[in-house]
Amino acid sequence: MSRKAQTVHTDPAAIERIQERIEQLPGGAHVSLLMEDGEEIEGIVVVRPSAQLFFGPDGKEGTNARVRLSQPAMYQPESVANTDVWLDRIVLIRRLDPEEQPAPAPGH
Repeated sequence: MSRKAQTVHTDPAAIERIQERIEQLPGGAHVSLLMEDGEEIEGIVVVRPSAQLFFGPDGKEGTNARVRLSQPAMYQPESVANTDVWLDRIVLIRRLDPEEQPAPAPGH
């Protein structure tokens, strides 16, 4: 993957928002992402994203992250698609699968 991004962030608040989104995107989660342009993207998180350093169009270095979603084809497995999504473009993350419940404490 390229080390270039449309947008990079150096502001601590923007980087914190990216980190919060990372926490909401564990590997294997089935999610629907509402993007800032109104598009909705649905898929399975291939692996939890991580914040990385990228270079913006102006050559300045900053932080961003992207998540790879797998969009499985239920009846045509050969047409599985992967989509990479920049976390700073996500407005809302909605889990479509039940989140894993913690195991009960021993003795309960």
